[in-house]
Amino acid sequence: MPSPGSIPSEQIAPMHPRLRAMLQAPIATTLLKLGWPNVLMMLAQASTGLIETWFLAKLGTDVLAGVAVVVPILMLMQNMSQGAMGGGISSAIARTLGGGRQADANTLVLHAVVINAALGIFFSVVLLSLGPAIYRALGVEGAALTAALTYSNVVFGGVVLLWLMNAFASVIRGTGNMAVPGAVICGGALILIPLSPCLIFGWGPFPALGVIGGGLALITYYGIGTLILGWYCWSGRNPARLVRSRIRSTSMRSILQVGALAAINPILTNASIALTTALVGRYLGTAALAGYGTAVRLEYLLMPIAFGLGAPMVAMVGSNIGAGQFDRARRIALVGGGVAFVIGEALGIAAALWPYAWLRLFGADESMLDTGATYLHIVGPFYGFFAMGFAMYFASQGAGRLKWPLLAGFVRLIVAVGLGGAVLALSNSLVAFFAIAAVATCLYGLIVLWAIASGTWFTHQHRADHVVVNTSTR
Repeated sequence: MPSPGSIPSEQIAPMHPRLRAMLQAPIATTLLKLGWPNVLMMLAQASTGLIETWFLAKLGTDVLAGVAVVVPILMLMQNMSQGAMGGGISSAIARTLGGGRQADANTLVLHAVVINAALGIFFSVVLLSLGPAIYRALGVEGAALTAALTYSNVVFGGVVLLWLMNAFASVIRGTGNMAVPGAVICGGALILIPLSPCLIFGWGPFPALGVIGGGLALITYYGIGTLILGWYCWSGRNPARLVRSRIRSTSMRSILQVGALAAINPILTNASIALTTALVGRYLGTAALAGYGTAVRLEYLLMPIAFGLGAPMVAMVGSNIGAGQFDRARRIALVGGGVAFVIGEALGIAAALWPYAWLRLFGADESMLDTGATYLHIVGPFYGFFAMGFAMYFASQGAGRLKWPLLAGFVRLIVAVGLGGAVLALSNSLVAFFAIAAVATCLYGLIVLWAIASGTWFTHQHRADHVVVNTSTR
C-alpha cells in the first residue's frame, strides 16, 4: 500500500507513461529497461577518454604519464556535472513530476542550466590558473608536465560545454527518459573515434596537433552534445521543458540541496585515485605511475556502469519519494545495488585474470605492465563493492539522503590514502599498498549497503516532511 501522503492511483493514471511505470511497474524490469540505454551511453562516454588515451599513448610514455594526471580531474568534472549536480537536477525533476507539479518541473530546467553553466566557468578559471601547481603536486615533471599542461589547457578551457551537456542530459533523465541522452552521447562517441586520430596525427586534411588535437576532439564532442540535448528540452518534446522564467531561490534550493552535497562524493572518489596515483609516482617513478594510472582507469569504467543503473535509480527513487512510496523507493535501491555488484564483480574478476589484455592496449614498458598487473590482481576481485556503493549513492540522491554514502567515501579515502600511504612509505611494498586499497573498496560498498538495508535511510521526520509538502501543494 502507498505510504501516508502518497499520490492516489487515480491521480497517477493521467501522468506520462514513463512516470507511471516508475511508480507502479515491477522494479527489476523497469530498472533494467531504463538502465540498459543509460549503461550503453555511459560506456560510450567513458570510452571517449579511453580512446583518447590509446591514441595519445602512441606519442610516448611521457605523454601517457602526463595525461594520466589530467584524466582524474577531467573525470571529477564529469562526475560532478553528471553524477553529483546532475543527480541533484534529476532528483528535483523526478520528485516534482512525481508530486504532480508540471509547471515547477519546467521552471527547474532553466535553473539547472544556470547552475551548471556557472560551475563550468568557475572550474575552467580555477583549473587553468592552478594547473601547473596541481600537476607538480601529483608527481609529474619535465616532458610529462609539459604534456599534462598542454592537454589540460585545451580541455579545461572548454569544460563549460561538458557541464551544459550534462545539465540537459540530467533534466531528460529525471523524466525517466534514458534513451535520448544515450543516443546523443553514443552518436557523439562515434564521431569522436575518427576525429581524435585525425587531429592528433594529422590524417587527411587535418594538421598534426599532437596532444592539443586530443583536447580539441573532446571539446567538439561536448559542444555537439550540448546543442542537440538543449534543443530537445527547448522544443517541448521533453516532459520538463526549457521555458523562460525568473530565477527563484526555491527552485535553486531544490537542486542544490542534493547536488551541492552530492558533489562531495566525486571529490572523495577522484581524490582517492589522484592521491594514490601521486603516491605511486613519488615513491616508484614515472613508469610505475603510468602503469598504476592505466590500471586504475578501469575503475572509471565501473563508474559509468554504476551510473548507467544509478541514473534510473535517481529518477525511480525520486518519483516514488515525491509520491510518498518510501518502501518501494528503498527496494529500488537494493535491487539496483545488487545488479551493479554482479556487473562490477564480473568486470573485476576478468581484469584480475587477464590484466595484460587491458594494460597492453596502452603500452609495453615492463615496469608499467608489472605495476598495473599487480594492482588488478589484488583490487580487481573487489570491484563489485565499489560498483554497488556507487550505484546506491545515486539512489540516495533520489531520496535526498546522502550522509552515509558521503561517510563511506570519506572512509575509503582515509584508509586508501592515509593508511596506504603510510604503509608504502615504510615498506615500499606495492602489494601491501594495493591490499589496503582493496579493503578500502570493500568498506565503501558495505557501509552504503548497511545504511539502506538497515532502514536508516528514512526517518519519521522525512515522512512527515513529505506529508506537509504534499498537503501544501494541493
